Amino acid sequence: MSGIVKLTPDELHRATVLHDCKAGRLSNGQAAEELGLSIRQVKRLKHRVTQEGTKGLASKQRGQPGHHQLPPEVKPQARELLRTHYADFGPTLAQEKLVEVHHLKLSREVVRQLMIQEGLWKPHRAHTPVLHQLRERRARRGELVQVDGSPCEWFEDRAPACTLLVFIDDATGQLLELFFAAAETTHSYFQATERYLRQHGRPLAFYSDKLGVFRINHPHAESGDGTTQFARALYELEIELICANTPQAKGRVERANQTLQDRLVKELRLHEISTMAAANVYAPEFRADFNRRFAVVPRDPQDAHRALRPADDLNRILALRELRTLSKNLTLSYNNVVYQIQTARPSYALRHAQVEVRERWDGALAILYQGKPLTYTVYREAPRQAELIPSKLLNAELDTRLAAKQARKGHVPPEDHPWRKFQISNKSK
Repeated sequence: MSGIVKLTPDELHRATVLHDCKAGRLSNGQAAEELGLSIRQVKRLKHRVTQEGTKGLASKQRGQPGHHQLPPEVKPQARELLRTHYADFGPTLAQEKLVEVHHLKLSREVVRQLMIQEGLWKPHRAHTPVLHQLRERRARRGELVQVDGSPCEWFEDRAPACTLLVFIDDATGQLLELFFAAAETTHSYFQATERYLRQHGRPLAFYSDKLGVFRINHPHAESGDGTTQFARALYELEIELICANTPQAKGRVERANQTLQDRLVKELRLHEISTMAAANVYAPEFRADFNRRFAVVPRDPQDAHRALRPADDLNRILALRELRTLSKNLTLSYNNVVYQIQTARPSYALRHAQVEVRERWDGALAILYQGKPLTYTVYREAPRQAELIPSKLLNAELDTRLAAKQARKGHVPPEDHPWRKFQISNKSK
């Protein structure tokens, strides 16, 4: 019985058609059309049936190892790498690293099964999706850029937690800017926006949440002109600022944050990056790789970004700007510091004059009168009044103040320092 060869239904159908063709009931062309083969292939199969009989139509690969079967040493090597290097990675990211770093050609499903077998990955139960009304992507790159801050322990236990400012294009899903900062503040958004504008130009609109950086949320605010410093800067640059009413409305950047909190955290670990400065240097490399993997082609290939104009002085626009009135002694107070104006003109000419204070994100301060800078010195630091600090900025503000206090304390002599042994005698001579 060892000579019996089993044929599949497709092979049996092929044998029937070829026998009809050999008997003259079908032409070679009709047989080829019936089997979906070329006439040349039909002639080869007829010759094989003549030489070997019907069993010659059985696949020669039956019982042989598949052409795409992995070499026996690949899976054990992959298991070891998954345990030692990528234990907390997801299957997709782990598969990318095995292929790109270790040159092990494994599919994502094979890696997923290996991680399940090793206890490194638990299959997720499918959840009932929450349905939200879909919004079509914008047509052109730069028409709408979603902006958000993502606080996270980006450096795990190697450094304190910080915030990543994310700028993502709505039309393409490209990450256009990533910037690590201590917290979401006007200064940090000014710095990230300057990097963005110098690289890409001016988009048509930014789409953000209702953070106080973007929008005045106090319902009874009486002072000021009704806009934030960041909104004022965008107005001067002719960039529209739109605030989303719910997190789901800006879902593209919210989903990007989730992806970044998985992928970017692990990439920073693999690259041994533990500071915000080093992370900001690495960010363009990560953005390029991310965009290569996940960005899509826009419906309209035209870029909506506009070049910066000669009048767009970012040093002037991307700065905090506040008005102050000089005292009769030509002093003013800003951020609990009293500044003394130095001038060669008669002092009465500037008494009670209104000046503009501009503070850059890098700390540079300028005081201007009628558009021209004034020379000044720091007179004294004013007593600090209790401040209103948003809860999202509280930790970063406390860390900054503690670091400043430690710096002011200076060097503390050790316990065995001779200075501690010195005693003043009370005996009179």
